[in-house]
Amino acid sequence: MDIRERFLTYVSFYTTSDEDSETSPSTMRQKALSEHIASELRALGVDNAFANDFGYVYAFLPANCETNQKPLGLIAHVDTAPAAPGENIKPRVIDYRGGDIELGNGVVTREKDFPLLKNYVGQHLIVTDGTTLLGADDKAGVAEIMSAVEYLIAHPEVKHRGVAVCFTPDEEVGRGTEHFDFDAFHAKQGYTVDGGTLGEIEYENFNAAAVKINVRGRNIHPGSAKNKMKNAVLYACDFVSCLPAAETPAHTEGYEGFYHVQEVSGDENAAVVKLIIRDHDLEKFTARKTFIRNLTDYMNTVYGADVFTADIRDSYYNMKEKILPHFSLITDAEKAFADAGVTPKIIPIRGGTDGAMLSYRGLPCPNLSTGGENFHGPHEFVSVEAMETMTKVLLNLVRLP
Repeated sequence: MDIRERFLTYVSFYTTSDEDSETSPSTMRQKALSEHIASELRALGVDNAFANDFGYVYAFLPANCETNQKPLGLIAHVDTAPAAPGENIKPRVIDYRGGDIELGNGVVTREKDFPLLKNYVGQHLIVTDGTTLLGADDKAGVAEIMSAVEYLIAHPEVKHRGVAVCFTPDEEVGRGTEHFDFDAFHAKQGYTVDGGTLGEIEYENFNAAAVKINVRGRNIHPGSAKNKMKNAVLYACDFVSCLPAAETPAHTEGYEGFYHVQEVSGDENAAVVKLIIRDHDLEKFTARKTFIRNLTDYMNTVYGADVFTADIRDSYYNMKEKILPHFSLITDAEKAFADAGVTPKIIPIRGGTDGAMLSYRGLPCPNLSTGGENFHGPHEFVSVEAMETMTKVLLNLVRLP
């Protein structure tokens, strides 16, 4: 099966995860793709492949020669982000010759808005119909790993180290490693294949926290509300207005952290503000959390005791300190890209991956590109040629001299 066909098969599965769910996986629909992948691996000849009750897929391809090289892990996730619709995806492949891309349904990916398009002239792009995301995050990564496994099985003459494979659920809602089975995964280090532009290598990610601000109000008929009503919605808006205006995702880049308000909901009686905190620097990350706590306390001095409460929960941490003692993972990746004709580029992740959490649990796991762009929305696309090249990069990582 070529990688285009494989990817198109995977995106036909509806696998959006749900951050409000308490089940594991957060949506049972993810298991359909996991079971399909496990069956595909067994059909390829990986007899030990299986999908478990939590929606994880595990498989192991032993080394096919004597080697001192330890097994290497390759990980990607099957879920798609709840930030955009992920059901009934209608992808199409275009021979991109430059200019704007008419996706359909009145949606256009314009070259002036997405200047990175110029890098893809002459390639075959898989795009959406403008109503859903595509799912290259991270079904492109899944397809690339599966294509590498298929190649190794079809070419036993290629000497390779042991290859441990895992496909996880719920990465997009921060729970991708919640039930990761280290005993079933036969590697002590590896890579997530969950990045964007081809050639990117990432081993620095945000420290991350999720914040929920609860606002307690008191509703009174507006005709007799003077000095009595406590409008929780207005109080919530006041809280948001006190956040640093220049420290939002729209005003930051690179190593700059931010506060990102995701949702404000409620009525006069009660309101909720949901936001996330991000920063690469641990000291600055801690200071941001302190700022939220201090702002909450201040609001209570203005509007009354216990009107505001803050629930701050850390999500993941910067994997850098866990990767540095295993920096050969980075130099090996640089060489694997270079040998595939790609100039590697080390950049910080303005987000997080399963690898960040795994690194803190003893499995150092930097992140590699997939070749996808514009994740989590209708302008998402992936290059077929980039996926093919990324498969070669993965093969370079596991191939032995």
